Amino acid sequence: MSEIKKISAYTLGCKLNFAETSTIVQKFLDHGYQLVPFGQQADITIINTCTVTSQADKKSRKTIHKAARRAKDVIVIGCSAQMHTEQYAQYENVTLVAGVRDKFRVFDLYQQKKAEKHKAYSCDSQQVDTFDHAFSISGRTRSFLKVQDGCDYKCSYCIIPRARGHSRSPRIEEIIKDAQRIVEKGFKEIIITGVNIGDFGRGTDESFYDLLVALDREVEIPRIRISSIEPELLRNEIIELIAKSDKFLPHFHIPLQSGSDQILKLMRRRYNTRLFADRINTIKSIIPGAFIGIDVIVGFPGETDELFDQTYSFLESIPVSFLHIFPYSDRPGTDASQIPGKVTPQVKEERELRLKALSDRRHRQFYLDHLGKEYKVLFEARNKDGKILGFTDNYIKVELDFDSSLVNQIRTVRLLELTEAGHVRASLV
Repeated sequence: MSEIKKISAYTLGCKLNFAETSTIVQKFLDHGYQLVPFGQQADITIINTCTVTSQADKKSRKTIHKAARRAKDVIVIGCSAQMHTEQYAQYENVTLVAGVRDKFRVFDLYQQKKAEKHKAYSCDSQQVDTFDHAFSISGRTRSFLKVQDGCDYKCSYCIIPRARGHSRSPRIEEIIKDAQRIVEKGFKEIIITGVNIGDFGRGTDESFYDLLVALDREVEIPRIRISSIEPELLRNEIIELIAKSDKFLPHFHIPLQSGSDQILKLMRRRYNTRLFADRINTIKSIIPGAFIGIDVIVGFPGETDELFDQTYSFLESIPVSFLHIFPYSDRPGTDASQIPGKVTPQVKEERELRLKALSDRRHRQFYLDHLGKEYKVLFEARNKDGKILGFTDNYIKVELDFDSSLVNQIRTVRLLELTEAGHVRASLV
């Protein structure tokens, strides 16, 4: 009897990568491999890389080297693999490197080439027209569902269009089938993800709004969450659908990047602060209890103290719940890397700390505003220090004493008080 081969995986970067890793690993599991935690001895380790910043590339390289110490064969895929295919193919114990076109073929490629070391599969990402379906099945409660890939935007700081290719998506009926498979596996929440999900349906007679309507009508799942969506693509009809739906959750993640119109122009973003403020205020007028998280980049080239102060003042003026703050990282190969007026690391850190303090205040106040109210919570599998955690529909992290019978259950709770861990203690209703 042959020994069962072991496989492990590690994902860097976005939710989309997590969905893709899960689907790619599943092909190996379907052929008899056993999944083991990353860091344990394995026959194969798959590293799904990220290239969104120079730091992401650095972390990808570090993770590949770590994997090579514990696995016989390392397979490197993802965005950084697309940008640095030949480089990674030279690393010790790296058997296969696959970019955007070939990462979903790595099981077959590995079977064909496993006797030959350092095989690299690369392509021109702009020539990729196929959409590879993916959704995550590694957790027990929530699944990331890929609905779109690539991006046609030309933001000056972003390398992702080169790494993933142009915007593309399947027909709605195909996404519905994926979502129904997720339901069959027992998940209670779907998180819609992609590179630019609001661009779903580009070049077809379908739209992102059409997709949401179809999911709402045809998929029997209690909860659907939307991941990051560009502000100019967040139409009123989408906000109104979320407000009326029993499935779509009042949780928005919207990239701002800067509260200075001058910096937004340098970034080549497709909106200004007036449009962004209108989107935020529209959400709050229709769904007062909605959670709104936004992305902000600090220290972009040309961001003077005065322009940063504009960002800070703008953020103070709009009712957001949380800030995802990213110090600008110079990315070779992007137009932003050529913009003069570089900001020193010390200044970027100072600005990051100022925004973090603002974010902490807003996040805490959002939690306080909802104490005493009742919400439905989907509880997760982790036992964290004797507590079971879960999220309300509007993304408040709740804790109860651990009870395994609550895992993957949606229960109504009353929010009681903030905890030292930054959660909300609750009681079952």
